Amino acid sequence: MPMPVIPLRGMAAFPNMVFHFDIGREKSVNALEKAMMSNQIIFLVAQKNPETELPTAEEYYMVGTVAKIKQMLRLPGDSIRVLAEGTARGRIEEITAEAPFVEAVVTEIPHESFSEIPPRIEALTRLVLESFDEYLSLNERLPSEAFASIESIDDPGTMADTIASHVDFKTELKQQILEAFDIGQRLEMLEGMLKKEIEIVRIEQDLTKKVRVNIGKNQKEYYLREQLKTIREELGDDENAEEEAADWLKKLKKLKLGKKVFERVEKEIKRYSRMQPGSAEATVVRTYIDGVFDLPWNAYSAKDIDTRAASKKLDEDHYGLEKVKERILEYLAVMQLSPSLKAPIICLVGPPGVGKTSIARSVADAMGRSFVRMSLGGVRDEAEIRGHRRTYIGSIPGRIINGMKEAKTMDPVFLFDEVDKIGTDFRGDPASALLEVLDPEQNKEFTDHYLEFAFDLSKVFFITTANTTDTIPKPLLDRMELIEVPGYTEHEKVKIAEQYLIPKQLKEHGLDATMLAIQGSALHGIINHYTRESGVRNLERNIAGICRKAARRIVENKTKKAVISSRNLEKYLGKHMFRYDTAFQGTLVGVTAGLAWTAVGGTTLSVETSAVLGKGSVVLTGQLGDVMKESGSAAISYIRSIAASVGVRENFYDKYDIHIHVPEGATPKDGPSAGVTMCMAILSTLTKIPARQDVAMTGEITLQGKVLPVGGIREKVLAAHRAGIRKVLLPRDNAVDLEEIPNEVRKATEFVLLDHANDAIPHILTKAPKPSKKNDNKKS
Repeated sequence: MPMPVIPLRGMAAFPNMVFHFDIGREKSVNALEKAMMSNQIIFLVAQKNPETELPTAEEYYMVGTVAKIKQMLRLPGDSIRVLAEGTARGRIEEITAEAPFVEAVVTEIPHESFSEIPPRIEALTRLVLESFDEYLSLNERLPSEAFASIESIDDPGTMADTIASHVDFKTELKQQILEAFDIGQRLEMLEGMLKKEIEIVRIEQDLTKKVRVNIGKNQKEYYLREQLKTIREELGDDENAEEEAADWLKKLKKLKLGKKVFERVEKEIKRYSRMQPGSAEATVVRTYIDGVFDLPWNAYSAKDIDTRAASKKLDEDHYGLEKVKERILEYLAVMQLSPSLKAPIICLVGPPGVGKTSIARSVADAMGRSFVRMSLGGVRDEAEIRGHRRTYIGSIPGRIINGMKEAKTMDPVFLFDEVDKIGTDFRGDPASALLEVLDPEQNKEFTDHYLEFAFDLSKVFFITTANTTDTIPKPLLDRMELIEVPGYTEHEKVKIAEQYLIPKQLKEHGLDATMLAIQGSALHGIINHYTRESGVRNLERNIAGICRKAARRIVENKTKKAVISSRNLEKYLGKHMFRYDTAFQGTLVGVTAGLAWTAVGGTTLSVETSAVLGKGSVVLTGQLGDVMKESGSAAISYIRSIAASVGVRENFYDKYDIHIHVPEGATPKDGPSAGVTMCMAILSTLTKIPARQDVAMTGEITLQGKVLPVGGIREKVLAAHRAGIRKVLLPRDNAVDLEEIPNEVRKATEFVLLDHANDAIPHILTKAPKPSKKNDNKKS
């Protein structure tokens, strides 16, 4: 009698076993319903290809299991879970229907039984049980109690079927056991399959042991990768590491590198080819090789440079800075004649905001080269310069090599900003590491710790910037060509504002010349009363503030065009923030006008002295530094040495206390330029002869009265000119510095050059002091 047939995907059912399976295909559901409506008997066969959705008769096996349905449960998604018990083997003799379900005539295969088990069957049974026991000891997925329950089965055929259903054999192997009707043949086949499965499990355990040598218990993800790596090793699969290495070698040969560099990189590539690509070490090597190929080997900027066009570009971007421009154009001119010339190493020294960094970028544009900027402010680790050694994970090249990658050429303009602010601590001395970089004789073979081979930096145009040279180590300073970038005069600031700053801020704020006009008087007002700097940063900020307020007034329809002059400047910027002292045009006893240099430019410095009855002590106030205190002491000692010749009592230091004060006591002051100023103030006090306030001076003095040269002459003279002083006394050795002073200031100022402190007396004191008589000195 025909019975309904259900093809099973991925499983084979055995007699005398209770099992469950899920069905969802329409034919299978119809076959189940047919069986439930009759005797609940159904024939289960394994499908040859589990991926086939609608198998035909040729696509499932002919031998299967006759089973009785014990329970069925409908699941979400139109699927049904069936619990069934196998009763006997069966073979399909004829398929009688394929729709609406498969129906076939099935012949049941009688189960072979023994009244007394033959010795051969007994021996095979024991072998199978031993192999199964060994399999259970190796496989942790099956419970150890399974052996006891299977060992208690007396029938050898049933025992073989039970073992086959428990072991994780492929469906094809289980089908072979199902089709083995002879019990002896079935046991022999099962024994062979168990031996093979035991060998596979042992190999898996060996692989697991190899992996566990290199990893910890908690590194699950790493463990899985290592297990996959070991499997690939056993299979001989290297994930094309050799092909990748071969491509690298071809690329390496095209670069035409030096012998040492070529051999070093080639060694790393060959080392990588023997690694597993997924390993951590291979990742480090791959990063290294990729980094080497990212360097701009043999890539240079265009050689043809028009010096006239470069000069025009520099003039368009910056007003003034003639020394810097001249040096750049000289280099470009020589480059045309001698391409092998080593690039200069220039250090631009000047106060903040004068355009040191921006001129470096303009130089790169004028030369048609890439521009790289590296700030050295606060750098304390030597590895920032030389890179990290490849002895630990996370090592990277230094910032110089990374800058060269960014530039993509061998001859960029490389800016080291704030070279005077490099730090040093236990991690090394970055300034010393820079010696190799900034030495034209050494940087051709600059060695980064990460690369471990020499890299040529000789074609790089290095520019450094600094506010002062005092904090730059002398060996480093010796390797650089210093170019001073002085502060701007008021006239220059006005020109910069008119040509660069105002157009820039108008564009950034969405304005134009028809909407906002800033008159020259307003610019002078901003410079004098709202900024105190050598550069133009605060000037630009104030112009931006005016633009913002003007934009608001225009948007709110309060005006169509804002015109800024000195009369309405306070309306836009508020009350004056600074004031520049205007020189007093009269005379005062004990007060002289000095000149000083600060980080924001030059300034006038008033020195006040007084002599009161006391015990001959000297008091210096006004937060004076050690150098200025020493200048005051030297001035007093010099006056004591010439006391008789200038009408000062020789024993004044016994009866009078000398007090030297520099106003603005909250501001620290120091520097070797106030000696002659203090000397003249003290002399005015002791002789009671008034000193002229419309004459300023600067210079240091010795105990013999010699006037020594000082720095910052340009800034100091500009400060005197701004204060209305038209006569300035300078050390004679500073005569060469007068060329740096702008023409309009030089023409409006009278300069007196001093060799000796006595040379200043007729220009400062309103009358010449009379020598003291010997009798006067005795009386006192």
